[in-house]
Amino acid sequence: MTSCRIILTVLVGFLALAVVPARATDEHTYGKDEYAIVSDGLAPSKQVSLAAHGDEGGNENFHVWLMSEPAHRKLVRLDDIGSGNNLDTGPDAYRATWAPDSRHVAVNFRSDRHVLELNLYAVENGRARLISGPSLFKDVTSRNVGEDEHFGHRVSTIEWMGTRRFRLREHHLFQTSSMDFTRLLGAYGKLAQKLDDGRFMVEFSAEADCVLISGHRYRIVDLRVGKFDP
Repeated sequence: MTSCRIILTVLVGFLALAVVPARATDEHTYGKDEYAIVSDGLAPSKQVSLAAHGDEGGNENFHVWLMSEPAHRKLVRLDDIGSGNNLDTGPDAYRATWAPDSRHVAVNFRSDRHVLELNLYAVENGRARLISGPSLFKDVTSRNVGEDEHFGHRVSTIEWMGTRRFRLREHHLFQTSSMDFTRLLGAYGKLAQKLDDGRFMVEFSAEADCVLISGHRYRIVDLRVGKFDP
């Protein structure tokens, strides 16, 4: 998850979600007019939904679309989800988490077998706009992930606390050659394993209460240490 976008889901449980990225690729071949609603894709208002679609007979030109319901008419495709950054094409591999008022939605999807991305959108007047904000990792460390810090897995999830407030969680597993990285994370980091080649597996876990603000952005209100794997 980068610092300038949020790359939201909730559902089963934080520790269970941390295992999700390891499953096999989920592929689906779409018919010409097949727009399949993603997991939990129908908004609470039942007036809009999110649906997946790819070119007929193949998986090229894949996108997730905002649909008008109950006519199931496509409105606009969502930015930042497409053939260039996704691993799966099956509709059930994409999970929507709608705010109670159906005006904001988070979408989880995989860009890699071990990376669960999170995008947040504002939905209004038939349009869907990306919402940006800081990653919890950067808020803790004041920097982006370094070249020596390779992801073993990366999971970002969200839980709506109201129409404009949500709880954001990040759980990452890094492989690094430096023990200084663990010290950089402080209470947010934990040494998970020392590898035979001298490198280290380090967990990062944080959660924060966040609020939506103007300009299609969010800000962190309260940041704290998250749960670590047993």
